[in-house]
Amino acid sequence: MVRVPAAVVAASGLVGGYGVARWTGKRELGGAVLAVAGAASAWQWQQRAGGKAAGALTAAFAGSHPLAKKVGAWPSVFTVAGAVALASWAVADRRDAR
Repeated sequence: MVRVPAAVVAASGLVGGYGVARWTGKRELGGAVLAVAGAASAWQWQQRAGGKAAGALTAAFAGSHPLAKKVGAWPSVFTVAGAVALASWAVADRRDAR
């Protein structure tokens, strides 16, 4: 079975969750997408990098809201998705790529 890297799950969950909320007008639906992706990513981070790394990456996963007030919603989502994906790869996913 192919394992999807946590970096991909986290980034697509951030972008997909916001997109679903924005295009459906239902924040709860977007939140559900975000929650599922966040939980799946956090579980992978915990398994591969430990609790401290999982906590830090999960906190970063929630970073788009404060940034959105400064740069706008979509730029914030893409910035945080990219940053979380890069951090996830560096901390947890890189080991599996070998």
